[in-house]
Amino acid sequence: MADRLDEYRRRRDAARTPEPVPEKKRRHRRRGDDDTGRFVIQQHHARSLHWDLRLEHEGVLASWAVPRGLPRDTGRNHLAVHTEDHPMEYLDFHGEIPAGEYGGGTMTIHDRGTYRREKWRDDEVIVVLDGERTSGRYALFATGGKGGRDWMVRRMDPPPEGWTSMPELVRPMRPTPAARLPRDQADWGYELRWDGTRATAYVSGGRLRLLSGTDEEITGGYSWLRDLAEAMAPTEAVLDGLLVRIDGGGRVRPAAPTSGARVPAGAQYLLIDLLWLEGTTCVDLPYAQRRELLDGLALAGAHWQTPPWFPGTGAEALRTSREQGLPGVVAKRLDSGYEPGRRSRRWLSIDAS
Repeated sequence: MADRLDEYRRRRDAARTPEPVPEKKRRHRRRGDDDTGRFVIQQHHARSLHWDLRLEHEGVLASWAVPRGLPRDTGRNHLAVHTEDHPMEYLDFHGEIPAGEYGGGTMTIHDRGTYRREKWRDDEVIVVLDGERTSGRYALFATGGKGGRDWMVRRMDPPPEGWTSMPELVRPMRPTPAARLPRDQADWGYELRWDGTRATAYVSGGRLRLLSGTDEEITGGYSWLRDLAEAMAPTEAVLDGLLVRIDGGGRVRPAAPTSGARVPAGAQYLLIDLLWLEGTTCVDLPYAQRRELLDGLALAGAHWQTPPWFPGTGAEALRTSREQGLPGVVAKRLDSGYEPGRRSRRWLSIDAS
């Protein structure tokens, strides 16, 4: 009988990879009527980011590569590529697989736990996962393509109570022009006003979808921002921001779309609001709480940042804006919700001049 790890060994050189590579053929124990087992989900930053789901089964780890991770609600199927069986030692593996080797890249353990098996056939597997971060009933099923490698995975039970799916579209809220700072300055938060292109970022499964303020799909024109989604993985969020270019003299202007992977000098995505996070809508939360959640994500990278805001200190914010040569400030009531697609007096735009 062929060893189920033959394919695994064939793809790896034990002298070149830190992965466990068992030398001896082993007899694989069937679990009989035991319908429970262990599982691990590894986040794999290889040629492209994906997650690897591995289920203990008959002495090995049955494995699927899931490019977008396991779906968190029942409304979507995700691709799951059936890969070679892995050794049991892989339950604890994490580390750097050298470049040039099969699966080269960084692998971290995203979650692990136990599962209960409801069905296990050559073309369909149904399990209930009970992990530290992942729980739920999932079905994996073959779709018939690429020699049996193409599968899909679907969540079968409802998500946790209170969960909301990521919205398809949240139109930007806009400020109302005002001649001066509000009188009750302590009740407002202040942001520097940037001359940029408004864009909403939808981040899910390490992938980015970027929509303009007029609902246009603009992801392809700002491919330099895709690393933001990979850096945030596995966090899912909808973010409001501005696409800008900051030149060597500190001048800020809108970032124009580019073709290919070229990154314009000084390109930045400035994150100014949080609209949805990990199954929870944020638009009804007060502005101060949304900013606290946004700051808590600590989003800062080569081409994205979360600019500071100034709670209750409008004069200081306006002075900073003048010193930096910016157009002005945006005042936002600390208790204001986010009003999608509306121009509201709960947000005010004040010129620096």
